[in-house]
Amino acid sequence: MPDVITVRVQTDSDSFQDVIVKIERPAYHKPFLGGFKNRITGVEFHNAGSQTVPKKRPDRGIQLFCRETQTVFEKNKPQQTKNTTSTQMAKIGLYVSNMTDKLISPGKYLTAEEYHKRRLEAVIVLQTYFRRWHAINVVQNLREKKRLRLAWEAQEELRRKKEKEEKLRREHERRLNPKSKEDFELLYHALELWRQEETERINRTLTGAERKAAFCGLLEQEAQLIASIGRHKLNADEENQQKAIVHFLNKCAQPKRWKAYDGRITEMDTPYTLRARELFEIYRSISMNDIPKDERIDILLTLRCTVKEHECKLTREIVELIDREVDLMSREVKEHNLEGLRKRICTLFLQYIKTPKFNPEVARILKVPPDPLQLYKNVNFCQSCKNYLPSTEFPVPANSRTIGRCRLCCKLDNEAQQREALLKYKLILENLRKSEADYQDDAKIVFLVQHQDLQYMIENIWGCQSAVSACSDLYDLVMVRWDKQREWSPWNTILLTKDEADAHLKLCNLQEAYEETFIHRIKHKHIQAKNYCAEIPAMTSLLRKSVNQANAN
Repeated sequence: MPDVITVRVQTDSDSFQDVIVKIERPAYHKPFLGGFKNRITGVEFHNAGSQTVPKKRPDRGIQLFCRETQTVFEKNKPQQTKNTTSTQMAKIGLYVSNMTDKLISPGKYLTAEEYHKRRLEAVIVLQTYFRRWHAINVVQNLREKKRLRLAWEAQEELRRKKEKEEKLRREHERRLNPKSKEDFELLYHALELWRQEETERINRTLTGAERKAAFCGLLEQEAQLIASIGRHKLNADEENQQKAIVHFLNKCAQPKRWKAYDGRITEMDTPYTLRARELFEIYRSISMNDIPKDERIDILLTLRCTVKEHECKLTREIVELIDREVDLMSREVKEHNLEGLRKRICTLFLQYIKTPKFNPEVARILKVPPDPLQLYKNVNFCQSCKNYLPSTEFPVPANSRTIGRCRLCCKLDNEAQQREALLKYKLILENLRKSEADYQDDAKIVFLVQHQDLQYMIENIWGCQSAVSACSDLYDLVMVRWDKQREWSPWNTILLTKDEADAHLKLCNLQEAYEETFIHRIKHKHIQAKNYCAEIPAMTSLLRKSVNQANAN
């Protein structure tokens, strides 16, 4: 076949085109790839394969050879080879020295039975020493574990003792220097316990006129203690009010924050936040005491320039007071005589800051909206104090069907009559909500339950004690899931101490871990909780859903 051929190709129905094809001849023999044969016609068909021209390796002037490798199968086989030996004996004409010869005499013959018996005895001796060594190690490990366990128990006992002492110290400190609402709840609760003890003692020991006189003295002492608590409350309110003002202004001055896709926090200042931060710095400066006269005058002049940007009655009054203080300071008036004037300046400037017209950022934080029409939304009437208040000022239990009284009226009623301390139940509910949020399984029921409902369950269903150890210290008790695979609910809970709760949540099978009588007692408490929650409208659908799910399982 020639190296160049011409092929006619039809490009259209009536047109053809000649194409010149150059044939490249391979420099190597193509391998046989198989094929088949037509038995009728006898024509053979071979499998064809195409391959580009292989790349030629550069000639380096060194001749290379290829060598096929093959694994070797090795096999070990013992063999006894022949070893030809000879001996030489003394004879006539030959002397062989016997100086190095040894005389070997046959010993006692050892039978196979005796041999194996001796080996068994040796093995028994080895096992005896090994077992002794192993027993010593086991005992040492047990002794070390016991030491560590006792040390851990002592450490835990010391930790619990320190926590109890710290708790008592904090409670004592809170009673001596009450600052928050919970602190005053503890004070009134302690006052009520003292009054009940004194009343019981008087009824048990006195009669007649002495009893009446003792009750009059008790009433007078109670009135004095209530007055003392009231004085502490006034001081705490004044201090808390100043802290609340600083927190409010700091919140207004915070920049805008949001989380990016990569988890980093981005902050951005707006003109409104910069304005709020400027006013906050001025307020903090004019609220400081014991500063030099020159610095005080500079602060007042800065304040004067700031408020004169807006002309109104409030700003004119602030400017008047600033000029008056500057004039009195120039006349060498004593500091304690200027305290009232400075408080008026701080109060009016705070009112200036809380005005959205002068500080636009404050509009989104104020409880009272700038638009009066928004006050008509979510407003309820308190039957006790006869005031219209926002819905957030009304504590609504889960089983309540009406609005009831506002928080302030409930607080006053508690201080006047029951004097209950609800801090323990609030702490239990707060810890429960945190633990449920950590599960990240969209728990809902725990956020519907209020501390009044939790108080009812702890006092009336669980008896204010742990289900396992009967511990009655509410500060050490927590509520956790009975079955950790299901959402927490009043019918899927158990009241335990913190250590017992940690151990309970590590259990995989409750039926094997607890006795049947204990499980039956817990199930009975769950039925009581279901009966209580059946009266709550918000939980009726959730209770029905859980019952259907339990039946399906």
